[in-house]
Amino acid sequence: MTETLFAGKSLAVFDAYGTLFDVHAAVQRHAAAIGPEAGPLSETWRTKQLEYSWVYGLMGRYRSFWSLTEAALDVALTRHPGVDRALREALLDAYRDLDAYPEVPATLDALRERGLRTAILSNGDTAMLERAVASAGLGPRLDATLSVDPARTFKTSPAAYRIVCERFGVGPAAVLFCSSNRWDVAGAAAFGFATAWMNRKGAPDEYADLPPTIEIVTLDALLTRFSQP
Repeated sequence: MTETLFAGKSLAVFDAYGTLFDVHAAVQRHAAAIGPEAGPLSETWRTKQLEYSWVYGLMGRYRSFWSLTEAALDVALTRHPGVDRALREALLDAYRDLDAYPEVPATLDALRERGLRTAILSNGDTAMLERAVASAGLGPRLDATLSVDPARTFKTSPAAYRIVCERFGVGPAAVLFCSSNRWDVAGAAAFGFATAWMNRKGAPDEYADLPPTIEIVTLDALLTRFSQP
């Protein structure tokens, strides 16, 4: 019998922002008020948010992901002066309640029906994750929502991925980790997880030495891998 992606796996773990939740939904809700700079503003906000996590992680000076999200928005607003700064609080509030991608709830349900436990592992701090999960109605579909807070660092540090193993009492071989962020997939692969790269935009690969186990376009594509190698 040909081994499938989920052979030997008891746990499916997902990155949150960009994987389960659309990080650009906050800006899109206010796109009319923002005007033509909505797309560039959102891209700058996300890019700076991630850059901050890497820089502070490498310095060993941990800050909550929410504080980095606020700081990143301030930079984005400065770089896009045509956007009304009075929208700052509305944008932050929208980020607290990001939309989940349409296929996410049903996919999590289907994975659990097939006997897998499901969890989030995110750079997001606990409060922002709990609100995002609740607003999207994903709470009953997850066995755990895990923040990197206990490790006091961010992905791609091995200490961040180790949180999953410690919480569930499993080794890396029992875990399938899914992320839309190629750098996150590389970090998870280096730690020993099987990985799924959710490449919604068809981006080129960046880490040839740490390939994903599979590449998918939407989350529900995972479901076909119960019967396909």
